Amino acid sequence: MTRLLLPDWPAPANVHAVCSTRLGGCSTGAFASLNLGNHVGDEPARVALNRSQYQLAAALPAVPVWLNQVHGTVVATLAVNSTAGITADAAISREPGVVATVMTADCLPLLLCDVTGTQVAAVHAGWRGLCDGVIEATLAHFKRPAEVQVYLGPAISQAAFEVGSEVREAFIKHDPAAAQAFICGKAGKYQADLYQLARQRLAACGVSQIYGGSYCTYQQSELFFSYRRDGQTGRMASSIWLV
Repeated sequence: MTRLLLPDWPAPANVHAVCSTRLGGCSTGAFASLNLGNHVGDEPARVALNRSQYQLAAALPAVPVWLNQVHGTVVATLAVNSTAGITADAAISREPGVVATVMTADCLPLLLCDVTGTQVAAVHAGWRGLCDGVIEATLAHFKRPAEVQVYLGPAISQAAFEVGSEVREAFIKHDPAAAQAFICGKAGKYQADLYQLARQRLAACGVSQIYGGSYCTYQQSELFFSYRRDGQTGRMASSIWLV
């Protein structure tokens, strides 16, 4: 049975959002079972079936606009005629029925909407995109960031996310307060808190309505794919749309 996660946030009634898990698809082996990524080595026919199952189970109003994600900061503006394959790591929409979607398997998915329910966005934030400003680039498309609500979807937790000193230094160069999101690990490594880093960036832009951020894709292996844990693995989706 397909298992989906519904964000626990006070979004306007016309804003719908959902995150998939790894449960409820037809893929096998490393991709078991609801793998939605068609770029990870899974059988294309199975991915296509999984995507159809996701669309049905989530009651999506249209096929998601699947992005070509490259860990960058480009934000795509989607419309009803947008097609898959746009190279971007975030997408916004102001048109009902357009499903903004990002795929992840440890990176942080963010879902955004304004409190008036006129605009939504989906963001893929790995450490590099987060450090380089993908959140700020997305918020630049909103007139009043203080009126934006954000849901932090399933990502790797600090306990499982080991990085080198160069990652820590890159974040601190942008904002010294980022040091609070790192703790010392083993052999000169650090444990990075993607959720906290994202909250810091959001707060710096004036966003205070932030929800979610309680899952760990690495540790909760029964629910989530994790690239850091398994290497070859599937991808989950996080989607948001207006009705």
